[in-house]
Amino acid sequence: MTTRLTPLQLMTKLISFPTVSRDTNLPLVDWVEEYLSGHGITCHRYYHPDQPKAALFAHVGPEVEGAVVLSGHTDVVPVDGQPWDTDPFVVTEVGGKYFGRGTCDMKGFDGLAVWALVEAHYAGKAMQIALSFDEEIGCLGAPPMIQAMQGVVPKGGPVIVGEPSMMKAVTGHKGGQGFDTHVVGFEVHSSLLPTGVSAILEGAKIIDFANHRNAENMAATPSPLAAMFDPPFTTWHVGQVSGGTAHNITAKDCRFSMDFRAVPGDDVVALKEAYLAHVAGIEAGMQAIHPDTRVEIETRFDVPPLKPEADGVAEALVRGITGDNAGHVVSYGTEAGQFQAAGYSAVVCGPGDIAQAHQPNEFITVAQFEAGHAFMRDLVARL
Repeated sequence: MTTRLTPLQLMTKLISFPTVSRDTNLPLVDWVEEYLSGHGITCHRYYHPDQPKAALFAHVGPEVEGAVVLSGHTDVVPVDGQPWDTDPFVVTEVGGKYFGRGTCDMKGFDGLAVWALVEAHYAGKAMQIALSFDEEIGCLGAPPMIQAMQGVVPKGGPVIVGEPSMMKAVTGHKGGQGFDTHVVGFEVHSSLLPTGVSAILEGAKIIDFANHRNAENMAATPSPLAAMFDPPFTTWHVGQVSGGTAHNITAKDCRFSMDFRAVPGDDVVALKEAYLAHVAGIEAGMQAIHPDTRVEIETRFDVPPLKPEADGVAEALVRGITGDNAGHVVSYGTEAGQFQAAGYSAVVCGPGDIAQAHQPNEFITVAQFEAGHAFMRDLVARL
């Protein structure tokens, strides 16, 4: 029988795998499956159709529906260019903090979830784990993983998504969509500007959609549900722009991603249609100058919001353990909305502060990690 590792040992091992989203996560998945198999736990995988990545899920205990599902993701954001004081893929304890990429987001929780699954297995209690890939680039891996779970393991009940929430029960978060936008212009010498189509200048008109929408939303009176969020409205954002060949050539290409984060209650279909309509108007003006110009759009991610549930089973379970009775919502997205959309009751609750996620010298405090361990002990005892 494999030795039972402590949560800290498990987190340390998981962080040693540099599972940046652009790279494979299979060495981590292989290790977790080998570890769980050593305890007699059968694991299942969903493989990415085109890349060397896989999600891992497992069920322990009686083969009954309604088991608690512990949900985490295996990928982390890059460390490139960040000024780390320690090796980001080696857990280092300094001053009451565990430093390392993923300690907070979210291999700390993953280690705790693996620990809890093994404990539930030996206690003969039903529990599931679901570890996804590609969460950090738009929650892309969870939906096919959730679909793959159906009929392979019994349908789970309450889902606890362990994103860092300081062990508070988060019952609502914004949803979002991202649109990779490619503006294709027509090149001429910049002195002949009216006869060409600058992809950058036309792209700027499209990007300005975000400015207008943000100003409108900021000025509007928020709904009671939206008022719970900070900021209390749907936001539009462009984080990167690239394009152009030279300063004296009208740009042939301009690429950017237009994203929005929507408060629950906003019609995400209408939001997407508004953006597409704006783009269509810009494209028509471009093609009036040259017919070979166009705007290509591809949906990069689509993350549904997490909506507060009336008498939510997952919320009640977490509140019963933590004693937290306050209402909490967040503006970042998680896989909880995707589980909820698939018919599960879902809540976000995990150790650590989201402010530390993605940062150089990312850390989780020892106290928060121990609070997560205490939560898992109580959870197993209550099953």
